[in-house]
Amino acid sequence: ACDEKLSTIAGPTPDLEPTFASIQANIFELTDSAGRNACISCHTNVGRTPAGGVNLLHDVAYDQIVNVASAQIPSLKYVAPGDPDSGYLLHKVEGRAGITGTRMPRNGPPFMTDGQILILRRWIALGAPRN
Repeated sequence: ACDEKLSTIAGPTPDLEPTFASIQANIFELTDSAGRNACISCHTNVGRTPAGGVNLLHDVAYDQIVNVASAQIPSLKYVAPGDPDSGYLLHKVEGRAGITGTRMPRNGPPFMTDGQILILRRWIALGAPRN
């Protein structure tokens, strides 16, 4: 509901908010209390080639995903600001039909919760600002 606190729907990441800084800290860089691995456990260039060619480390993540064509389905951007359903990142974390490979995280479950995805979706709907 509209009056529901974000911390209530964020589940294992109670500090998650629809800002890039919060998504970076609580989703990309944090293994949450439910055991979902941090995205950077695979999407890093430290000692390896990042999974899917996407590096989600702190200083480069935004420029790797926002308005960037996905390597798997180049007709889709990873994040299409203002249009959550058109972004391949959400397709992958939701495990939609038609994705290349498997749902993210590849070593899940656990996967992102519905609440975590809802907050990610809200950030994208707000235009995916670098905030």
